[in-house]
Amino acid sequence: MKTKLTKIIMSSLAFACALVCLVATMTLGTSTTARAAADGQVCSVGMLRGLYLSSWDGYANVGGNLVPKAVMEGKRFNGNGTFSNDFGTVNIGGTTIINTTGGVGTYTVAADCTGTASVPNGPSFNLYVGPGAKQIWFTQTAGGLGVGTMTRLP
Repeated sequence: MKTKLTKIIMSSLAFACALVCLVATMTLGTSTTARAAADGQVCSVGMLRGLYLSSWDGYANVGGNLVPKAVMEGKRFNGNGTFSNDFGTVNIGGTTIINTTGGVGTYTVAADCTGTASVPNGPSFNLYVGPGAKQIWFTQTAGGLGVGTMTRLP
């Protein structure tokens, strides 16, 4: 009888512990989710303002051949869907061939923090804006192949 009672008590305690752990996990998970929603960034075109250092590499299509490229630019986002290059250099196949200073383009940012950027008669990109718009990740979708990041400068 004592053994049976001990088994019932131990089973009940194990069940109670498991239930408490489950409730605690759900509560903490819900709290974190709720906090993230409350503290989540509001993603829009207006969140991109100021100078970002853009660095990326990939391949350019030169005469039907893919040739390595490296790009470094200072992009100034205006918070209204437009940007300009304060400075920039493109190196294709080991030769610096383009100074992108003064280049302009447009961009979008959706509520889920994804967006696009494009340069007239030039490349287009898909992008993701990170927390606080401090960093942007992007991949080239037209005009060549490339991936990179942009980091907001102080």
